[in-house]
Amino acid sequence: MVTKLFPLTLKGAETSRRGKRLVGPVDLSLDGQGLCVVMGPNGSGKTTLLRLMHGTARLTGGSVTWACETETARHHQAFVFQQPVVLRRTVEENLTYPLRLRGVARASAKMAAHRWAERVGLTAHLSRRAMVLSGGEQQKLAIARALITDPALVFLDEATASLDGRAMREIEAILLQAKADGTRLIMSTHDMGQARRVADEVIFILGGKVHETGPAHAFFDAPQTAEAQAFLKGDIVE
Repeated sequence: MVTKLFPLTLKGAETSRRGKRLVGPVDLSLDGQGLCVVMGPNGSGKTTLLRLMHGTARLTGGSVTWACETETARHHQAFVFQQPVVLRRTVEENLTYPLRLRGVARASAKMAAHRWAERVGLTAHLSRRAMVLSGGEQQKLAIARALITDPALVFLDEATASLDGRAMREIEAILLQAKADGTRLIMSTHDMGQARRVADEVIFILGGKVHETGPAHAFFDAPQTAEAQAFLKGDIVE
């Protein structure tokens, strides 16, 4: 794992499309520990902010910098989408794929795939086609495939949004274990209960701008902005 990926620093960072600013300008600095939850109402810019940090949204103003070269930083991170992306291959082949791309020997990649399948509860499905798994199983596979390369950072965009309670709990357990193992997690969610369960820190975004950021307990117990207070009460904020 990279030892000096962080801090991740955004200075006046913004992204626009067809002349419309989607997110920004954002000033933000994140260190390399814990699980950060990005919160806000639908359409507030959560996904775009994650993509801007990850580098898949075009930077149209300001800067996004790491403690190392950008290409090095991107090599040591992964992104998990709301709708799980799986290859039209077996579970085992899905898990070995990112390792083989990095030059890991076939036997070693297969051993790692079996370890991760056991870790996320997919051992019985190793030889099954990933496309026939349930939604929760596919998301567990997507998360395992993101973590199998031992990234320094994983972005997760509403990774449990369409799952039932049991699948959500299972995935939260996987993420908390990854955090305990030293992986930095930045995760968007609309689920207030989930945010309270897993977040170490919170970024509250509204209208494409970061309104508040800080430790999770401070955000939930004593939000500093009127918008955050209204959001936590369940009011409609725009």
